[in-house]
This record gives sequence, structure tokens and C-alpha cells, in this order.
Amino acid sequence: MKRILLPLLLLCSTLCAAQQTGYNIKITMKPWKNQYVYLGYYYGKLKALADSVLLDENSTGVFKKDTPLPGGIYFIVSPNKVILFELLLDKQQQFSISADSANLSQSIVFTGSPDNDLFQAYTRFANETGQAINQNNNELKQATSKKDSTAITARIKALGEKMQRYRDSIVQKHPDTFLAALLQAMKEPVVPPASEHPGGKYDSNFAYRFYKSHYWDGVAFNDERLVRTPFFETRLERYYRDLVPPIPDSINQEVDYMLLYARTSPEMFKYLMVHFVQKYINPEYMGLDAVFVHLFEKYVNTGQTEFFTKEYKDYMFKRAYSMMANLIGRPAANLEMVDTLDRPTPLYKINSKFVVVCFWDPTCSHCKEIVPKVDSIYQAKWKHQGVEVYGVMVDGGKEEWLKFIRKHQLNGWKHVYQLPSRAAADEAAGRPGYRQLYDVYSTPMLYLLDEDKRIVAKKLTYQQLDEIIDLKLKSANKSN
Repeated sequence: MKRILLPLLLLCSTLCAAQQTGYNIKITMKPWKNQYVYLGYYYGKLKALADSVLLDENSTGVFKKDTPLPGGIYFIVSPNKVILFELLLDKQQQFSISADSANLSQSIVFTGSPDNDLFQAYTRFANETGQAINQNNNELKQATSKKDSTAITARIKALGEKMQRYRDSIVQKHPDTFLAALLQAMKEPVVPPASEHPGGKYDSNFAYRFYKSHYWDGVAFNDERLVRTPFFETRLERYYRDLVPPIPDSINQEVDYMLLYARTSPEMFKYLMVHFVQKYINPEYMGLDAVFVHLFEKYVNTGQTEFFTKEYKDYMFKRAYSMMANLIGRPAANLEMVDTLDRPTPLYKINSKFVVVCFWDPTCSHCKEIVPKVDSIYQAKWKHQGVEVYGVMVDGGKEEWLKFIRKHQLNGWKHVYQLPSRAAADEAAGRPGYRQLYDVYSTPMLYLLDEDKRIVAKKLTYQQLDEIIDLKLKSANKSN
């Protein structure tokens, strides 16, 4: 059993396509009396509550409302906030449940819900088969001979095939049920044997292309019921992590394809859009913020995402316009800064193979640790490779800034800051400031520019920048 944290959001979808009179689910949960039990559901990896009911002296209550619940996998939660068992909700939402918490596996009975009769039978079979597989896996770890290992591996394979045959039989016998749709969506592609690969030999590229092209065979991106399942988001994440090249153009193509097919299901479109925005607004890998910019320009800024709150829309607008100015490969914005003596020292006046732009604050604890290390690698290596460091003081005050520079002997840097009068003039004229142009929301923040001031890398560690500089210089030497 799984514990869930409360309070959870009591979410209610505004999208109700089915024409029903609502839901009426009578539940008898022994031995609890005069206690609340809850009806919850999955939303991707999240769990939320849809309803609650106070059980009477007979351990009975009714989940009931005039509006039907969106289809999906739901679950019953005990008074002490433990998930007891799962159930399916689809078109039929008028039924009853009876169970005893002392013997859940044998006591759950659904009346008036053929979908859940089928689901319970499948759940029991899956649990029994899963336990057998786990037992064999434990035996495999303790096997002492190749003969034993081979026999146990064969049993595990046979159990897996048995499970798949059972699933296939449900799909064949009950093709129009929600469970059949779930099993189809969960099914993994089976790559043909090596004899069927081009040339009759195993081809890893062919296997990859086949697996990727059939990954979504059983999934309908206009089926909003999949949103309320615990596996769909995991499957979605695995696809983009393992099968889609981490290149903005490739990801944009895949994202557009999914969103196009999801348009007929507003709930699925909303779910996918929120998922992609949250994934790429602060991406795991450098350069993939271009995916968020694509989403913003094609969908958000064209009025197709009204489901976002005003506050989140404002946040997206600020992040998008910050990212647009500093995408990888594009020219960096010029920085009209002054040095420690208030002499003009604009970024574009620097002539070098590479420029490391370091945004930092002398009072920032992380900066106090990292900036001296940046200086160490600059003194020991970068300056001999034709790298300049353009250090921008963003906060902390001029006095603290100068004190830090002297104390740590940050010699050779182009130390600059923005005059308050310049910042005021930019704001008065409606010009974006350097924080927006470089998306400076934390310090220290490092950018790597080439000799033409194009952005090579950003928001990486100084060690990562060093690796990139080495690779760029090595590549340049090979081409000369």
C-alpha cells in the first residue's frame, strides 16, 4: 500500500464530454464507522482527491455529485490516508463497492460495474504473476550454476509471456473496454528477430528506428483518460529521454506532432502543454530552452493556452523574452558597462578567441566559492588560450566588489558593472536590461562566447566551459 500526502488539491475538471447524470458510487468499507474515506485519482505522477464521504454506522457511504468524473484510474483512500485499491472510472459511474480492509485482496466486490470486475480479475492475475516473477528473480540472484540460471531465466521468460497472453486475450475479448485501451497503451514494441533485419543480421539502427516508430502504437493522444493514469507520464518521459535526440529541432517536431493529435481532447492538450512547458522552461540540458521558446511562440503567445493562470502566464512571458535573446548560436547582446574607474568597457570591444562572461555578486556565498576558482583556471590556462573573462557585478555594491577583487587578486579580468544612470535610462526607454537579455536569475552565471560574440555555451560550470573550450580549440586546429 502507498501512503499519500494530504492536503492534496481537490481538482475538478471543467471538461465533461459524457452526457450523464453524474456519479453515484456506494461504498461499504468494513470495519470503519463514522470515519471519512476518500476517492482519489492520478494526474500524471501526481495524486489528488476527487471526493470524500463519511461512513455511517454500517460502514457505508456514497460518493455522489451531479457532474460525472473524467475517466481514468482512481483509488480508494483509507481514513489514515493510505491507498487501499484502484478502480476504473469511464462511462459507467453508477455502481457499488464492498470491501473489508482486513482482507482486501479477497473481499473487494463491485456490483454494477463490469469494467471493474474485469479490472479486478486482471489485477489479481497480474499480482500473482508478478510475485512469481519476483520469486524467480530472487532465486536467480542466488543461483550457483549456469544450468540453474538458465532454467530460472526460462521460467521468468515464460511468466512474462503468460502475462502478455493474458493481456492480449483481454484486448481481443473486450476491445471496447477502458482496460483494453490501458493495456494497449502499456504494450511495449517487440523488435523483430535479427533474421528479419536488413541483410539478415542484427542492426542496432534498425532496432532503434523500429522501436521508436512503434512506441506509441497503442496510444491515442486524444484519449483524455490516459492523463489520469500512473504510467502515461513515465512513458512520455522515457520517450523523450531515450528515443528523441536532445536537439531542439527534433524535440520540437515530436512535441508538435503530439499536440496536433491531442487538439480534439482539450484535457490531453492541456496536460501535454503543461508537461512540455514545465520540462523545457528550465531544461535539464543546455540549449533545450529553445524548445520552450518554440512552445511560447507557437502556442502560448497565440492564445492557445488560456488554461494557465495569469501569474504563470506572466512568468512565461518574462522567461520567454529572456531566452529569446540568448539562445545557443545566436549573437549575444552587447553589454554597455563601465570598469572599476567608470570608463566605458562594452562587451563588443573585446577582441579574443573566446569570452567568458561571468555574472557575479561579491556578497553571494556561492560566488565567493566559485569566482576564485574561475580566476584560477583563467590564470593557469585560459588566458594562454586567448580567453578573456568579462566579469559583471550584478549586486553587492561597488565597495564590496572592489574589496573582493583586491583580496582575491582577480587580475586580468575585464571587471565591469552597469552605472545606475544607465539602468534608469534603459528602464525609462522600455529597453530590456542585461538581466533579461542574459536571463540572469541567479549567480554566479557563466556564458561562453566565440570571437564573433555568438553564444557557444551558457549556464554551465567553469569545468564544463573548460572542456568546451578545449574541444573548440582542438577542432579549430584540426581544420587548419
